[in-house]
Amino acid sequence: MPMLTDREIKQNLKIQTKFWNNADGYEKGQTQQFWNSILRAFDSSIDPKNYIQYEKQVKDPASGNTKFIDGYIAHTRVMIEQKSSKIDLSKPESQSGGAKLTPFEQAVRYDNWLPLNERAKYIICSNFRTIEIHDRNRPLEPPFIIPFTEDGIEKNFHRLKFLLDPGSTVSALEVAVSKNAAALIGEIYSDITKLYTKEELTPVLLRQINIFCVRLVFCVYAEDSLVFRRKDMFGEYLKKFNSDKDEFRRHVRDVFKNLNTPNELRDPDDHKLNEFPYTNGGLFAEEYPIPRLKENIAFKITQKMSLEFDWSPINPSIFGSMFESTLSAQSRREGGMHYTTTDNINKAVGPLFLNSLRGELMSIIEFQEIGEKCDMLLAFQQKLASIQILDPACGSGNFLTYIYMELRRMENKVLYELNSLGYQLPENPILVSISQVHGFEINDFAVDTAKTALWIAQNQLLHETKGILKNNIPELPLANIDTIHCVNALTVKWESLADPQKINYIVGNPPFVGARLQTEEQKAEVINIFGQDWKNVGNLDYVCCWYKLSVDFMKQNPKIKCALVSTNSICQGEQVANLWQPLFEDGLVINFAYTTFRWESDSNGMAHVHCIIVGFALEADDKKFLFNAEGVASDAKNINAYLVDGPNVFVESRKKPISKVPEIGIGNKPIDGGNYLFTEEEMIDFVNLEPKSKQYFKPWYGSEEFINNKKRFCLWLGDVNPVDLATMPLVMARIKAVKEFRLASKSEGTRKIAEKPTHFHVENMPDSEYLLVPKVSSEKRRYIPIGYMDKNILSSDLVFIIPNATLYEFSVLTSSVHNIWMRLVAGRLKSDYRYSNNVVYNNFPWPEVDDATKKKIGEFGQKILDVRAKYLSDPKCSLATLYGENLELIFGDLNAAHKANDKAVLGLYGLAADASDEEVLEELMERYVRMR
Repeated sequence: MPMLTDREIKQNLKIQTKFWNNADGYEKGQTQQFWNSILRAFDSSIDPKNYIQYEKQVKDPASGNTKFIDGYIAHTRVMIEQKSSKIDLSKPESQSGGAKLTPFEQAVRYDNWLPLNERAKYIICSNFRTIEIHDRNRPLEPPFIIPFTEDGIEKNFHRLKFLLDPGSTVSALEVAVSKNAAALIGEIYSDITKLYTKEELTPVLLRQINIFCVRLVFCVYAEDSLVFRRKDMFGEYLKKFNSDKDEFRRHVRDVFKNLNTPNELRDPDDHKLNEFPYTNGGLFAEEYPIPRLKENIAFKITQKMSLEFDWSPINPSIFGSMFESTLSAQSRREGGMHYTTTDNINKAVGPLFLNSLRGELMSIIEFQEIGEKCDMLLAFQQKLASIQILDPACGSGNFLTYIYMELRRMENKVLYELNSLGYQLPENPILVSISQVHGFEINDFAVDTAKTALWIAQNQLLHETKGILKNNIPELPLANIDTIHCVNALTVKWESLADPQKINYIVGNPPFVGARLQTEEQKAEVINIFGQDWKNVGNLDYVCCWYKLSVDFMKQNPKIKCALVSTNSICQGEQVANLWQPLFEDGLVINFAYTTFRWESDSNGMAHVHCIIVGFALEADDKKFLFNAEGVASDAKNINAYLVDGPNVFVESRKKPISKVPEIGIGNKPIDGGNYLFTEEEMIDFVNLEPKSKQYFKPWYGSEEFINNKKRFCLWLGDVNPVDLATMPLVMARIKAVKEFRLASKSEGTRKIAEKPTHFHVENMPDSEYLLVPKVSSEKRRYIPIGYMDKNILSSDLVFIIPNATLYEFSVLTSSVHNIWMRLVAGRLKSDYRYSNNVVYNNFPWPEVDDATKKKIGEFGQKILDVRAKYLSDPKCSLATLYGENLELIFGDLNAAHKANDKAVLGLYGLAADASDEEVLEELMERYVRMR
């Protein structure tokens, strides 16, 4: 779809509203013309017949009769049920067969008759005057209703982008508005901070500016959503003071003060000021100084932020983290705000409990007997109101806000059903409250933001309730939120702030900090939580603390269930045994999990994090589910700590191989400050100046050089004759530099080897050909590229080497069997595989075979090497070229050689050539348990 600007799309759609508002709007005669005009508003060159199918046939499986779908867009799976302009979309119409169905119910019936791969993501019902959008993935939410008028399009045109763009959603408007809103407040924040020197911007002052911005956000939202008496009331009141910054500051202070003053305590003569309602809720409770302002900032607040911008559609589930990130210096440096998408939040909380609640509510709605149905609905509402959630690293509150909104949406559906059944509801029937969500967060500004997001969410859902019941439920004063605490979750006792007997679920996305990247304070926190005696406590990631504390908290109430988002590193490599084995011994069970996927956070310049989600408890669910990266679920008998369906096995680090195979070790570790390492050009220049040094240079390979065919060289001196050294001044200068580098080290061991500056710290130089295994390789490769090296080639400590490895060892290690094992137990560097000797190689259960079989298997490995050699003779080719995405596409002979080798090695384990990864892992795990 061509990249029209939003302005162009909006203008095109507005032109169509003018035409159709004056048209008769007949279903039979004008449906195609209507929808073609809407599609062309996005792209005037579009040929609608290539995008939309009219009168799509669908067959009633019961009667065999053929029905017709008015419009169907296959590309985005959108179904359209069009009615004439005089038809009320909310009223049922008689159908053939006698049933009375609303247009939406009619469309749902058609949708259910379609094949699964054609089922609609969105159902649109329209009568030319209104476009009603139903998100089929959110069946409990009310439809989005867009008046097909100029004003309706002005406010909602973003929502229609999903018609042709599969990457867009009906909630695109909320995302767009939230981004723009956060950018606006970020611009004002930046303007304010520029009025201060760096020395003046103390934590106290920054806190005051943050609070000022939070209060501004609430006020502009409140005026646009009519929490205040009139739209734009805040901006209209202040705009007359724009030209005098001091007057402007004074009147902002007065507004904030009045919002915290009950009516009976106000000055009765402040008529204009008294129009602002008493807000309470703690948001304006403390009196903070208004920061410095200039006239241009006052103008931006009143004009751009208030009068020209509609805040009412913002999505508080994402706005909180957007808002916080725009006010974060680091995020601004990275070039944009970031937030966790609601889809990703739902990955954790959906399987934990929301999906079950949604299903239960849908079952109740389908119940027919009215009296019993009302009782079931009321009981379900009480259930919703009893659920208590804890996020012990809540940040800006996106998890808690999303959960609160989902609970309230379900409650609104309950109220809608009860009201439709004629049940007499109380004046204020809302039972679900903000007090059901609890959070711990170390950053005070994030706490303020979380509370504001929750208040906005409360207001938006209250508007929905009022629309359903036509009740005038009061929106103010705000409820105090005393369940979000500004504390360090790793140093406070959780039970002192949240009663474990009342909490039902723990959720969240705790901070990701690797074991090697922690501050001294963070390392101390980890040790304090796990204890000095916890095995390999120094190798635990920071996020592990939340798992341990969650389990400790759950022991006080074993009914609690938990779902945490984490980096995938805690379910790979050494950390599995370090973290999970003791927790499993404490009774932890994994009920569901997402294997590695990218945690999208819609940030410009923010690295994507490779995550897993672990849903765990002290009590097992009846059914367990594993979700892959695409979100497809499969049943599991038992989910182990590697997030596979298998026994609870913990592959621990070991110094010697579990099988009878050659030992593996790292290459050479110089600790030379780079003085002995050269590119080819640097070596040539050095030898030209010092010709005698040529005999001491050797090729040097680490993972990068080996995989990408990069030439590097090492000046290897070892036990060279001192007399020769004395005749090479440039070499002597290198030796001296290495000695000084080592002596300057903080490590006693490094300082000690300064005594032998011509030697490496670790020396591993086989006297014959050896096998090289890269330590790090891309996760996109099906096979880690390994290969043989001549004894005259030196390998760095960034690879592992296996002296005396035969073709049999090469064949097994390069097979799919070993690579599947590696992917399970290896660590990760970002998302790349991080091979290890102690965990991957030494624990791999090799098959027991005789020498004749080894020789036969080795022939398959030789074939791989032969095919490789044919391509690698071209200097432009590398192992990275061969083992990238093109292995199956264009290197068919190499792919075939690997397939043949895979089949042969699988046979050694009694597995079929087409055995699944799960079957391979099950066999390997069983062998590992027996051998261990």
